[in-house]
Amino acid sequence: MASSQASVFSVRRLCWILLALCALSSISFLFWSHCSVPRHAGDEELGNQQNQPFNLLSYSYAWNQLSFSHKPPGKFLKIAVCVKKWPHQSHAGGLERHALTLHLALARRGHEIHIFTASYPSFPKYPLSNLHFHLSKPTAAGYLDQALVWKQLQAVNATGRSFDVVHTESVGLMHTRARSLDNLAVSWHGIAYETIHSDIIQELTRSPEEPQSQALTQRVMKVVDEVRFFPRYAHHVATSNHAGDILKRIYMIPEDRVHIILNGVDEEVFKPDPAKLLDFKQKFGIPESNSLILGIAGRLVRDKGHPLMFEALKQIFMEDNAFKEGVLVIVAGDGPWGAKYRTLGSNVLALGPLDQDQVARFYNAIDLFVNPTLRAQGLDHTLLEAMLSGKPLVATRLASITGTVMVSNEMGYTFSPTLASLKDVLRRIWKDGKGIVEMKGRVARERGLKLFTASKMAAAYEKLFLCISTMSKGDRDDDDDCRYQPYLN
Repeated sequence: MASSQASVFSVRRLCWILLALCALSSISFLFWSHCSVPRHAGDEELGNQQNQPFNLLSYSYAWNQLSFSHKPPGKFLKIAVCVKKWPHQSHAGGLERHALTLHLALARRGHEIHIFTASYPSFPKYPLSNLHFHLSKPTAAGYLDQALVWKQLQAVNATGRSFDVVHTESVGLMHTRARSLDNLAVSWHGIAYETIHSDIIQELTRSPEEPQSQALTQRVMKVVDEVRFFPRYAHHVATSNHAGDILKRIYMIPEDRVHIILNGVDEEVFKPDPAKLLDFKQKFGIPESNSLILGIAGRLVRDKGHPLMFEALKQIFMEDNAFKEGVLVIVAGDGPWGAKYRTLGSNVLALGPLDQDQVARFYNAIDLFVNPTLRAQGLDHTLLEAMLSGKPLVATRLASITGTVMVSNEMGYTFSPTLASLKDVLRRIWKDGKGIVEMKGRVARERGLKLFTASKMAAAYEKLFLCISTMSKGDRDDDDDCRYQPYLN
């Protein structure tokens, strides 16, 4: 042990010596290449590899980093989409919003899209002749009727030309049906292995009066089940770098069948807009002031961290009157914690659920966006919407967040899911003030435009679908659809 510590000390001492030399000489680049902390792997541009064609299936980073053509593709695909539920007004989770954003974008690019989903009253209509919905009554448990959906899919597949690719959002199409399709891609918005972290957090935050949960034991067996059936899907899309690593390393899916495509949001909707800021404040009676405005949005439920956020605000308001007087909290969303937030006083405004247009205005009206989620899975759309709106983030230190979204503190603040850590971060934000907050917001938007736009996401999926279509027809190695050629804007 002593020799190990001495070795670490020697390495550190050597690096400090080299640092001093590097500051005085022209060999600094040698020091930084050996002693500095490496940049985040998910942000690497891979140098020369991106300046020459390569097989996309061998690319182990997020496809959003690559530059694809904005021009219409050389051929249009017939795409089947299976999704448990299609978004209904403001009530939609991340999976449904992903399906909406992606497939509307692909339809607008000219592809023929057939969506198989559950019916509900007042189902929305879209002015796109190449976007088709095939609705079915959900099961008693709220899932798609797999036998009926499969029958519908087979019927449409036999009409005209067959599907070039089938896309299922999570288990919209169960593995029992999907295993027969070699032209299928599944997008995972959360997998059981990721959720184990959430279960640990929930147990640690459980009050002594609450019974101990059996979730951890059950979750381990669910992971085992997923490891068994996931390989039955031909291609897997991970929506975060962390999920991609788990699929390859823990679920043992071959690397050329795992593709990382990060979620994206509509950059034409979510963007800085002073007019939206004024409209929002006028609509909801938000006074003009120098207050620092914190925004919270989404489902206001326990596993999204709202008990933790509520208690942190409650305690800080009691302990620090200057913070209470100088901070305004705006809460947008639906759930049981909405009413509880209203009990904190007049400087907390709980507005209820908002439609997309109002949500865009909400982001413009705040100074920072706070996401206290305890769910360690998927890639939360609210974080991406806030970034594109030019707002810094305050988020939990979960692997899907810190490994993909907030890879440095230049774009916001992170905290451990404990009361003490969250309160420390809120106090640090108050101390930093609006100047630093605004600077972090600019960095956040820059990163959002680089990786998290709907156009970036749709272009990456389009290229993947073209590749899968080509591979399923036997042209795996020599067709351009599976090769990357940098597109110069």
